[in-house]
Amino acid sequence: MRRTDRLFDILQVFRDGKLHKGEELAQRMEVSLRTIYRDIDTLVASGVPITGERGVGYLMQGPVFLPPLNITQGELEVLELGLALVQASFGKVISADAETLGDKVRAVLPRPEMLDPHRGSIGVYHTKFSDAERETLEVVRRGILARTKVRFDYLSLRQERSTRYVRPLEVQVWESVLTLTVWCEDRQDFRAFRLDRMENVQLTEDGYRLEPGKTFTDYLKRIAENEH
Repeated sequence: MRRTDRLFDILQVFRDGKLHKGEELAQRMEVSLRTIYRDIDTLVASGVPITGERGVGYLMQGPVFLPPLNITQGELEVLELGLALVQASFGKVISADAETLGDKVRAVLPRPEMLDPHRGSIGVYHTKFSDAERETLEVVRRGILARTKVRFDYLSLRQERSTRYVRPLEVQVWESVLTLTVWCEDRQDFRAFRLDRMENVQLTEDGYRLEPGKTFTDYLKRIAENEH
């Protein structure tokens, strides 16, 4: 998490008007206690009315006003729909990020209730992705973000089993299928795999660099060339 995001999250915690100890904040933000103390010092220096002391706890004495976000009702509905789709379709980590994003947007709206998933014209109640696919998505997403190679077993449409060792590049969301585009170390070429046919998906300890000819951009260029 970037420091600016963490400072914003700490402000959100203090908005409840309760006393919060440094240890609690450190655990919540998943950083060291020393980092929390530095963050609080930064907030106080910027004018946020936080009082307290180390070992006792901290309390925000007054409200902090952020500039209102100028956004139309139509734009809000698009945001609501996107957040709802993410929370209904994908794994716990992405859903949690969607929830905190909604909280941050509400904090800068003229009225927080403006962002309400039940006020729009479209509701999201069900998606087709299984729990197994969502769990696989969490693993490969971590691999993509950390540029870490992934190993998994795969069952092809011809019912052939194989074990693959790949560089995960991007997940594609289709109508009812999730696919993963990779650079396959075994085949030394690009491949695409359906997440619902992947098993025993594991992050390895092997990182990778973006090398010419092996990136997702290179994959798209190849597709474009093949279409001509």
